[in-house]
Amino acid sequence: MNIGFIGLGNMGGPMALNLAKAGHRLHVFDLSQLAVAQLVEAGARSLDSPAAVARAGVEVIISMLPAAQHVKSVYLGEDGLLANVPKGVLLIDSSTIDPHSAREVAAAASKQGNPMLDAPVSGGTGGAAAGTLTFMVGGAAADFDRAHPVLSAMGRNIVHCGDSGNGQVAKVANNMLLGISMIGVAEAMSLGVSLGMDAKTLAGILNTSSGRCWSSEINNPYPGVLENAPASRGYSGGFGSDLMLKDLGLATEAAKQIRQPVILGALAQQLYQSFSLQGHGGLDFSAIIKLYQKDL
Repeated sequence: MNIGFIGLGNMGGPMALNLAKAGHRLHVFDLSQLAVAQLVEAGARSLDSPAAVARAGVEVIISMLPAAQHVKSVYLGEDGLLANVPKGVLLIDSSTIDPHSAREVAAAASKQGNPMLDAPVSGGTGGAAAGTLTFMVGGAAADFDRAHPVLSAMGRNIVHCGDSGNGQVAKVANNMLLGISMIGVAEAMSLGVSLGMDAKTLAGILNTSSGRCWSSEINNPYPGVLENAPASRGYSGGFGSDLMLKDLGLATEAAKQIRQPVILGALAQQLYQSFSLQGHGGLDFSAIIKLYQKDL
């Protein structure tokens, strides 16, 4: 299949490589020539703009962009995708943006005859490289069925979440909970260790008791508890605190639009905002424990 791919960053690059490995013919664009070169080496065709991708005879276009303003610029710009793409081409945006923006762009695409799905992902850069991502997909069921074989080359768990924008709803709700749970685990681990408990022993109890969660079991924030967790390598790699801050902002902004209280989500956003202002935005989000344990 001829597939256009726009946005070859830390997530988009590995995702596109998996499509190439699956035998698809890729037509790619990114502002980074180094990122493009890696895909060209894998057999992709380099193009000089999103508009050129739209005119390349592709059947599907996938985008993975940093934020809503980039998505709107690429899709809705004067010489963007929608101004150049033929009717019927399936559009899939895997960026993490707010549900309102996702629905706005999808409505514009539908108006001119292009089905569009919002398909944000979970699984991080490791999942992107391994092709084991979870895709949370919003849009029409028939379009989901059409996209499924393509998404399956990049992910293991492909979930239809309902109508347009619901993929983004699932993503922001999940990541809001993840941010809250990490802060909770950081507090609990800090309290236990400060009261004289061995960190590994405490973590073992949490993970066989009612406090068990992903943040305690897979990405425990206390150094030395899990050998392969970011906490045991200076909080490098993983999911950056600034990325968590961005997702918490999306969640609280979406909640504000519908007047839905997210009390813990808003508090988590403020804690990560403070943490970022201290210069820690590039560290894995589990490093939030530094707010409680200054010597870590």
